[in-house]
Amino acid sequence: MSGMQKQLPLSTDAAKQWLSVIMPGFMLCLVVGMASKFVSEHYGGPTILYALLMGMSLNYLSQEGRCMAGIQFAAKSVLRFGIALLGARITFEQLLGLGFTPIAIVIVGVPATILFGYLCGQWLKLSKSQSILSGASVGICGASAALAVSAVLPEDKDSERNLIFTVIGVTALSTVAMIAYPLVVTGLNLTETESGIFLGATIHDVAQVVGAGYMMSDDVGDVATFTKLLRVAALVPVVVVISLLVARNNGGAKKEGASKLPLPGFLVAFIIIVTINSTGYIPQLVLDGMTELSRWCLIIAMVGLGMKASFKELSELGWKPIALMVSETVFLAALVAIWLFAVR
Repeated sequence: MSGMQKQLPLSTDAAKQWLSVIMPGFMLCLVVGMASKFVSEHYGGPTILYALLMGMSLNYLSQEGRCMAGIQFAAKSVLRFGIALLGARITFEQLLGLGFTPIAIVIVGVPATILFGYLCGQWLKLSKSQSILSGASVGICGASAALAVSAVLPEDKDSERNLIFTVIGVTALSTVAMIAYPLVVTGLNLTETESGIFLGATIHDVAQVVGAGYMMSDDVGDVATFTKLLRVAALVPVVVVISLLVARNNGGAKKEGASKLPLPGFLVAFIIIVTINSTGYIPQLVLDGMTELSRWCLIIAMVGLGMKASFKELSELGWKPIALMVSETVFLAALVAIWLFAVR
């Protein structure tokens, strides 16, 4: 008992210290999110877009000062929590209504983009590791895929630089896609379901998929999120295959940490919530509360994401890595668009 009493103050102090570090940046994101909601309700337009643009205008706050940790928390942890809660809006019956198209696009699109990136990278005379890293980040889930794949690729003197370049580049391109692709799907006269599939299958990072989808409508956002999470799930088999190929080429050597390939926690939570929601046992009042909480989490996360966006850093990458990622992005978008028109 005395041991427990000694531990409680420590845990309480740790919690207070964590809150003191997180709260300034988090409260800033919350206030800016409330402002974006106010502007949207009184002047029209999507709240998510206002949240992003307002956040981008405060980019300097994410570089230094007391708000840094809270902004990072909003852009990452709050986002993942919000995505998990999106499961309260979706049932298996709705997903089955989408047909086989999203699954087929992911099964074909992910490896095709990685292969295209590899071949294009070789043509640009970039290293194999950088080419695969770039293709995986564009084809699967942006910066998260880049970090996971880099953990199993062979290390060399340029590994860290290539990873940093890839993360910066794919994040910037994903932000551009979030703003541009809703205009593209509108111009292509895609239906809401087709629009959601296109956004979820082509935009790189989960955050930007959510932003673009719900910028258009709730239905588009639901389909886009589901399609994107299918791509996120593809990260595990892709990293396993790359790890096995690298191990074979290195005579069976295995890079430290390469065997740790769990599914992202928010993806597991999303699947669990969708499963429970599909049973019909969750009261409507609880579902409404989860949906509203998810909406606010996404608004706050979008503010944090905007604050972290820096297009200035992209100009320092050099033209070849940028050309590679732009080519992969265009390839994936063209592949998905052609597929959607072909199956109509």
